[in-house]
Amino acid sequence: MPEASPFETWARDFLAWARVETGLSPATLEVYGRDLRQMAEDLRKRGVRHPARVGMQDLADHLQRLRKERGMEASTVTRHLATIRVFFRWLHAERRIDRDPARLLERPHRWKRLPGTLTPRQMRALVEAPSAEHGDLWERDRAMLETMYAAGLRASEVGTLKVNDFNETLASVLVLGKGNKQRLVPLGEPAVKAIGRYLEACRPGLARFRDGRDRFRLFLSFSGRPIERVAVWQIIKKYAAVARLHDVHPHTLRHSFATHLLGGGADLRVVQELLGHSDINTTQIYTHVDRSRLHDVVRKHHPREGMSVGDGSSPRSGPRRKSRAA
Repeated sequence: MPEASPFETWARDFLAWARVETGLSPATLEVYGRDLRQMAEDLRKRGVRHPARVGMQDLADHLQRLRKERGMEASTVTRHLATIRVFFRWLHAERRIDRDPARLLERPHRWKRLPGTLTPRQMRALVEAPSAEHGDLWERDRAMLETMYAAGLRASEVGTLKVNDFNETLASVLVLGKGNKQRLVPLGEPAVKAIGRYLEACRPGLARFRDGRDRFRLFLSFSGRPIERVAVWQIIKKYAAVARLHDVHPHTLRHSFATHLLGGGADLRVVQELLGHSDINTTQIYTHVDRSRLHDVVRKHHPREGMSVGDGSSPRSGPRRKSRAA
């Protein structure tokens, strides 16, 4: 059996520390391990075979190759960078390396693409697409789409919602997001009504089994089990086709939720809380503005725009006084 390389040995030690000391989930540890293997493999091809010999330029070039040669999305590269940072920070704290080569690496903001969104009219067509002609589960599908758009949910969050997480009286839903963080998100009337109809007319039939397979989840499959992430994708693709929309996926609803809130005047910090973002920089990507609205925004909000040309007054200043010198 070949001897483990320094990269493999130190990565294994790091993952053991992360599992014991930080309590990271198995899924996060798996991602960390995959990222570190990709980095080690790439750097070894360039002649860098030991973590102690890695320089900042080596890491910067590695990130560029992930983007250009492997075609990784900017968000994936940013996550990969986060893994690299915490790994080398740990090595430095453990005094295995003299300096941290990842300390000054910057997040690739310029790589970020604006998220795809739908217009309010397109979103309405999508969430209202399910009807009786689309099968017995159309009320579930309608409630799910309304909830995802109303609360800005991730696909993974939809399946973990429990019946008791929905509060009809408060018109809200309690969401378990990334890192097991909970957030309370208000729901609009269409979503509340759609969930109510689903709970009354559809879910009892899906929860007909008494073996606990439903795990008290809100949205169930035909087999009575919690709806899975893949099924969420398939449902959205189905109704996007019905609504004649293209390139629509679960995150499109989340992107549209955030974009429409900000476009309607919502505060960025509020949107951050509703989305469950720990870093407001993640939310700022939604601050892009439809350029066709820029002129109207300036005319409405700029203090000089309400002033009549040449009179030096504003609408609030009242009639001008006559000059004594006139």
